[in-house]
Amino acid sequence: MAQNTNPKNHFSHEKATFVVVDESSETQKIDNFLLKILKNVPKSHIYKILRSGEVRVNKKRIDTTYRLKIDDQVRIPPIVIEAEKVSNVIEPKHQQTAWLERNVIYEDDALLAINKPSGYAVHGGSGLNFGVIELIRHARPRAKFLELVHRIDRETSGILLIAKKRSALVNMHDMMRQNRIEKKYTMMVEGDWTESKKTVELMLKKTFTQSGERRVNVTNEEDDDSQNQMSKTIFYLKKSFGAYSFLEAKLITGRTHQLRVQLAHLGFPILGDDKYGDFSLNKALQKKGLKRMFLHAFSMKLKHPLTDEPLELNAPLPRELEAFLSQQSQ
Repeated sequence: MAQNTNPKNHFSHEKATFVVVDESSETQKIDNFLLKILKNVPKSHIYKILRSGEVRVNKKRIDTTYRLKIDDQVRIPPIVIEAEKVSNVIEPKHQQTAWLERNVIYEDDALLAINKPSGYAVHGGSGLNFGVIELIRHARPRAKFLELVHRIDRETSGILLIAKKRSALVNMHDMMRQNRIEKKYTMMVEGDWTESKKTVELMLKKTFTQSGERRVNVTNEEDDDSQNQMSKTIFYLKKSFGAYSFLEAKLITGRTHQLRVQLAHLGFPILGDDKYGDFSLNKALQKKGLKRMFLHAFSMKLKHPLTDEPLELNAPLPRELEAFLSQQSQ
């Protein structure tokens, strides 16, 4: 993609796009949702397209008070806005698509699985703030259908599924709701974890800041609130280094920020977690070479959404995490 150096640029989102709401955006107000994914669009313009009815949810008009539900389909209209001095907004890495082929784990006519690098949001939502799905669509301009099956945090690396057929997307969403997809993560945490296997069940409550940023906290199980959701994970100790512990986690539920919040609550924050972690330790670790969160989605088992054949996907630990792990063993 050539970089536009014209001093007066267009913010260009020239086709209507459709975003399927997942758990990470459930209950969020539509205006905050749009502000979050259309980061370079002025707030005034977002409210303008809302008031005009150009934004639709499940093909219906909504107002700014509407709160999203899981599986809502949000239509975002074409957007073209004059903007000054935005020639450097698109980072060089966003002009490259070769990284996609390097990170493909599995692909057939129905499904694409990639090993997402840390630092990439899965959905940018605009032409000037690319996410993984935009990069893939740019790399595959002739593809008729490419949609995210699920999301993982920007700071997390690992397996990300993209549906290449609507029937595959619908089937995988059904599998996710029925907990028929096995997901495993690996992480390094602060502290000396001693239990070889530990099942953790905690009630989590999701909230949003005024800016639309989501936060999750452990809450009292007795609270009667629709925002409360039970989370369950099975953790396994892989190796203890005293000050740090290398763990594996099998998700039983898939709540927003589940692993990060559970581990922080237990007193074992994930290294490099800039939202729930030990900030002073993170700063010290950066000087030792760990400049990201040590959380990686390394394994996924499911039945193929169209053929029903068993499918096992694996994503190797990124080099920067492997290097830090090796340092602890020396």
